[in-house]
Amino acid sequence: MENMYYEMTIAGLKRQLPLCPVTDELYIGAFVIFGDPELTTACAEALLARAPEYDYLITAEAKGIPLVHEMARLAGNQKYFLARKKAKLYMRNVFSVTVNSITTEGEQKLYLDGADAELMRGRRILIVDDVISTGQSLAAIEKLVDAAGGNIVGRMAILAEGEAQTRKDIVYLEPLPLFRPDGSVIEESIHTDA
Repeated sequence: MENMYYEMTIAGLKRQLPLCPVTDELYIGAFVIFGDPELTTACAEALLARAPEYDYLITAEAKGIPLVHEMARLAGNQKYFLARKKAKLYMRNVFSVTVNSITTEGEQKLYLDGADAELMRGRRILIVDDVISTGQSLAAIEKLVDAAGGNIVGRMAILAEGEAQTRKDIVYLEPLPLFRPDGSVIEESIHTDA
């Protein structure tokens, strides 16, 4: 089978997203900012320009890491938090939540270090991610922030895919459609956050 791509402009930069099967009938445009510092910086700048006031940023491991790091760097080298996929030896008083993601097979857990939770308590927390699709990863991060006593002030992503585009509680840069196996768009994207 021939490789298929979807071209789109994100934060003013054109990129080709490879189309990948999720099921026999559903393909998604794979968006990965790893190794693309130009796009990472452009997206971080665009999101920061629209961000509400916050004290700390948080994202889920792993694809959101370059974005949250660049946003924190551009905002004055701020500390940020990671919801980890595995508890690490150096983490103390760890707590976790379960998540199902469209891009990760099966059930997984997200973990937060107790020391990070202490810093988060009573503070304004901005959740950021590369793509929001089903909202499962976002919901898991929300549970972690709530358990830590943080106050969620916003949810931001570079792209919103599928039904996530209609959510009023997400700020995103561009809509990402879903695709049929032949590469055609299943539904026209509606950017409701313009």
